[in-house]
Formats: sequence, structure tokens, C-alpha cells
Amino acid sequence: MRKDIEFKTEDGVTLRGWHYLPERRSGSVPTIVMAHGFSAVKEMYLDRFAEAFAAAGLGAIVFDNRNFGASDGDLRQEIDPWQQVRDYRDAITHAQSLPEVDADRIGVWGSSYSGGHVLVLGAIDRRIKCVVSQVPLASGHRNARRLIRADYLAGVQKAFDDDRRARLAGAPPAMIPVVAEDPAAPSALPTPDSWAWFTETGRTRAPSWKNEVTLRSVEMFTEYEPGSYVSFVSPTPLMMIVALGDVLTVADLALEAYERALEPKHLVTLPGGHFDAYVKDFEASAGPATAWFKRHLGLD
Repeated sequence: MRKDIEFKTEDGVTLRGWHYLPERRSGSVPTIVMAHGFSAVKEMYLDRFAEAFAAAGLGAIVFDNRNFGASDGDLRQEIDPWQQVRDYRDAITHAQSLPEVDADRIGVWGSSYSGGHVLVLGAIDRRIKCVVSQVPLASGHRNARRLIRADYLAGVQKAFDDDRRARLAGAPPAMIPVVAEDPAAPSALPTPDSWAWFTETGRTRAPSWKNEVTLRSVEMFTEYEPGSYVSFVSPTPLMMIVALGDVLTVADLALEAYERALEPKHLVTLPGGHFDAYVKDFEASAGPATAWFKRHLGLD
């Protein structure tokens, strides 16, 4: 069962999404709070994961990040990772206020950029009793060095600096495409599979998705180091799902972060690339995540 929801953040922004509940339930249920990754909106397969959780007896709160999709936000298409972390925490507070939610059995799920967010959340918010981090960003700075050619780095930094000066003078933030068909063209996510997945999924499932973000969003990506929190998640149980062919949030950095995590933890590896976790490898990603939540939120 799914219904539309909305709630306000601490700073007064309205976020919108879906609340999933199991078809058969008695009283309040353990609930997973979940949002999408870099520029993506909830229709880009988050419904499939929430449906899998609900079929297993779990509730799910799914929301669009501020500035994207159905959620409000004054600076559209801006991605501030730390603001998104704060919004996750407000979503948890909202979830705990609902009579259908067992406030003492909250899990978080994130994928890609939000896969990094849930590493931070698991470390800093002890209301969370279980974490699943799928194809996560572990290091913004090191990941950017993989995605941006070395001879382009000086030009990218100059673009950041020019944008900063222009904003200070009163200009609106510069924009950049999320993806481009030519991987050498300017874009936030310059991989061929990013172009294929975002354009196809946006066309078939998510017409609200827009192929642009502020350039400042990319600069903040390069500053964000969620993997530095991974050793602090313990004793909260952590599952990481890593796609071994991931060239976007590159697999070796995610595996390195997993090695720094303390117990209890569990690693799931997928054979494909970053976006296969949502489609081709969906059962291999959603199945273990569901089992992990059931085990650690008291449904087994």
C-alpha cells in the first residue's frame, strides 16, 4: 500500500514522497527511510525497492531530495550533500511521528550519492538501527580524480572559481548537464552508462528529471568525504552493496571503505556496473538488503 506524503524540514522546506506499508500489518512496523542519488528522483526505481521492503513486512518512507522532483526548494537543481544529510534526519523525525511507524526500529537505505549519505547518517544518528549503502560514493575528491581527466582538472577548477566570483557579484549559479552523450563533453557524471541510464530512465519513468545541476553542486561533490565516517557506523549494522564493474562511484574506493568499517557488517558484490543495481541486478541488490533489514529490525 502506497500513499503520497509531505513533511517540512527544520528550516521550513516541504519535501514530498511516498509512504509504503505492508498489506498485512498489526500495529506499527519497522520502517526504512530512503532517498535517491545525484540529481535522481524517486520514480527512478526507488518504488521497486520500497515495494520489495513492503512485501517483506517493512514500511518505507521515500522522498525526493530538496530542489528536485516533487519536493520544494528555492534553488532548483542544487545538490548540497550536507543539506541532504540534514533532510534525511528530518525525514526520520517525521517517520517517527507517524502511528504506523515503530519509532525504535528505523533503517536507512541509500544508493550512489545517498549511499554515501547513509554512511554519514549511520555514524552520527543513533536513532538508526540498520544501514544499507548501495553502490556508494566513498570519496568525492578521489572519485572526481577518476572521472575528470588530469589535463582537464585545471580548467574545472577555474570554472569553479569563475562561478564563485560571478555569484559574489550577483549572478545566478552556473549550470552544467548531469550527463552528456560525449563523455569528453562537460557534465557532472561523465560516463557512457550514466548517459544511457539517466536519459532512458528519465524518458520512461521520470519525466520530472532534468539534465542539469548547478556547477556548485559538482564542486561540493569534490569536497564530500562520506567514507571518512564509515568506521564510526559500528555498532549499527552496516551492509554495503558494491558493483564490481562500477566506473562511476568506483568499486575499489567503495571496497576500501568497507574494509575500514567495523563489525557488524556485511558485503554484497554485484557483477555488473553502477546502474545494474537498479535493473539487471535488482534481485541481487534488493534481496540481501531486505534480508538485512528484517534481521536487524526484528522481523526474523
